[in-house]
Amino acid sequence: MSGKRTVVIGAGVIGLATAYSLMKRGRQVVVVDQGEPGEACSKGNAGWITPSISAPIPAPGLTWTSLKWMLSSGSPLYIAPGAVPSMARWLWRFWRHCNQVDFERGLKAVAELNRRTMPLFEQLQQEGVSIELHRQGLLFAFLKDSYMRGVLAEFDYYRQYGYQVPKPLSGSELRTLEPGLSASVTSGFLVGEEWHVRPETLSAGYLAKLKAAGCTVRTGASVRGIVASAGRVQSVDTTAGTEPADEVVVAAGAWTGEVVAQLGVRLPVQAGKGYSITVSGGGPTLKRPVYLGEARVGCSPFDGAVRFAGTMELSGVNTNLDRRRIVGIRKGIAEYLTTPVAADAGVEWVGMRPLTPDGLPMLGRVPGFTNAFVATGHAMLGVTLAPTTGEAMADLIVDGTADPVLAPFEPGRFRW
Repeated sequence: MSGKRTVVIGAGVIGLATAYSLMKRGRQVVVVDQGEPGEACSKGNAGWITPSISAPIPAPGLTWTSLKWMLSSGSPLYIAPGAVPSMARWLWRFWRHCNQVDFERGLKAVAELNRRTMPLFEQLQQEGVSIELHRQGLLFAFLKDSYMRGVLAEFDYYRQYGYQVPKPLSGSELRTLEPGLSASVTSGFLVGEEWHVRPETLSAGYLAKLKAAGCTVRTGASVRGIVASAGRVQSVDTTAGTEPADEVVVAAGAWTGEVVAQLGVRLPVQAGKGYSITVSGGGPTLKRPVYLGEARVGCSPFDGAVRFAGTMELSGVNTNLDRRRIVGIRKGIAEYLTTPVAADAGVEWVGMRPLTPDGLPMLGRVPGFTNAFVATGHAMLGVTLAPTTGEAMADLIVDGTADPVLAPFEPGRFRW
């Protein structure tokens, strides 16, 4: 393979998707990661492909709600009090985006980026990327009808992008679709267009295609330094050696800020930690993905397993597993499903979703550099936006001009 040599830092689903799209365009691609491909945030998430529920996390009213939730470690959004001083500036910017104007602007930006999501997942399968993909839709279940109505109203915005507003369903109608739901569930709705994928297979599928095409993958390779001059990166120094680079893409998830700082650039990327429990046999059985509304827990049935994922924890960049968060997920499951998850059942996981103050990804050039790029900040949409991110970034890198759809995601929008 000939062409320019592109070093992609980060082998999560975003880095692998970008590497794959670059490889198809004739780039020589080297992927480096401090761990193993797909083993961080890309491993234990719910795997939802959900263009119609892609709202940014900062939302109107969240400021005061989050202050209340800070008091409970089992709440859907938890801000660790001990982390507040070091995160104060970031949190202030996050809360400033909790308004209707920024929220609707973010909705529109992500909706535009999502226009190619489903066709690109179909294209991956046509190209032989082996993934465990399911197309049974997404069922929303609620304990209170009033809460359901509030969530359902958010779908009105997506009419202009071709999505149908789901029909409200009663508890009995929901149990016909999903017999495992308990009698406590009173209402909900089915979003039939949504899909889900086992995320481990998405990363593995990308990786297999990359290796088959001659892509070099360096594992256990931490970035020690980036050599640059006059606004151009020349090489990346890692613990596995030095990689010459015509271009560099930083897709290191929650660690992206630390990597880009080696170029003298500060980008506000924090960790929005998520938790999951994966049960293989002996637990609840589901026909399709289910969102447990008030508990904000996502349930994903895979081949031979069911994964329960949820929570958003702001406690800094770390992978410490707070068992109180796992207990909160188990408690939520017990309220909605007839078969609970036993206290000792399942494989527990914690991962750091990369999160920006406005809740939108950063996709574009590193400020001040012509051949350094960043792709991170997807929060809970990493799987959903992976193929379209890879394609958009590859177009930008190879063609040199950004698609207008990327304008709201320009990294330089943050004056840190």
